[in-house]
Amino acid sequence: MKLLQIDLRWFGDLIQTHGWRFIGAVVLLIVGLWLAGKLSRIFYNVLEKREIDPSLRSFLKSIVGVLLKVLVVFTILALVGVPMTSFIAVLGAVAFAIGLALSGTLQNFAGGVLILIIKPFKVGDFIEAQGFMGTVKDIQVFHTVLQTPDNVIITVPNGGLSTGSVTNYSVNETRRAQWVFGIAYGDNAGKAKAILKKILDDDPRVLKEPEHLIFLSELNDSSVDITVRAWAKAADFWPLNFDIHEKVYEAFEKEGINIPFPQMDVHLHQKAQAKN
Repeated sequence: MKLLQIDLRWFGDLIQTHGWRFIGAVVLLIVGLWLAGKLSRIFYNVLEKREIDPSLRSFLKSIVGVLLKVLVVFTILALVGVPMTSFIAVLGAVAFAIGLALSGTLQNFAGGVLILIIKPFKVGDFIEAQGFMGTVKDIQVFHTVLQTPDNVIITVPNGGLSTGSVTNYSVNETRRAQWVFGIAYGDNAGKAKAILKKILDDDPRVLKEPEHLIFLSELNDSSVDITVRAWAKAADFWPLNFDIHEKVYEAFEKEGINIPFPQMDVHLHQKAQAKN
């Protein structure tokens, strides 16, 4: 019982001596972190007004936010009386150990810096990388955020993006579309090519320059293949790609051009019965 009373007294003395300091530190931590977030947003708005590149804005905002939060923690530790010299020494050792454990994270940070320097893509570009395809929504300290055409958000580490292959579909204003249409061997290839040319000429999304190409490309087992190549603005690429298929199908059906499908003829030969 006496031991319990001694422990309670010790706990009470601890609360009286350090309680208010502890509560104050917690309050300061909450307020400081809130201010850090607020200041990082203000910093982002300033960069936005000065028309800084959107990719660089997001990256700098992330770095400033992290630095401000670290500053808040150090300030509060100093206010509560933690010896900073010893703390920094311990923190350095811990940081070294964490750095070894989180080498991948450091690689992602370095990758983010390289992306901003080399600029293989920027916010708003449609890219394909690391097995994913989507529009770049944000470039942050450790990762890049992609939004797929079906509205799925994907987070891709910057390390892989900076060292791997990246296909950027938005870097050029125009793209070349290509289609391959098969017709039956008995159909008129010249007529089919004329139909395809009219479809391209009538579509305003197909650019006049460079001139589109229509040529017989291959003689397959079941079809004569005609390849069509045309240029369009990058923004019109996918809608044009889908619409041309539909227009060609309808035009071929209307003009009596058959679209074949793979087939195989099997001939059965019956052996003559042996005479008795």
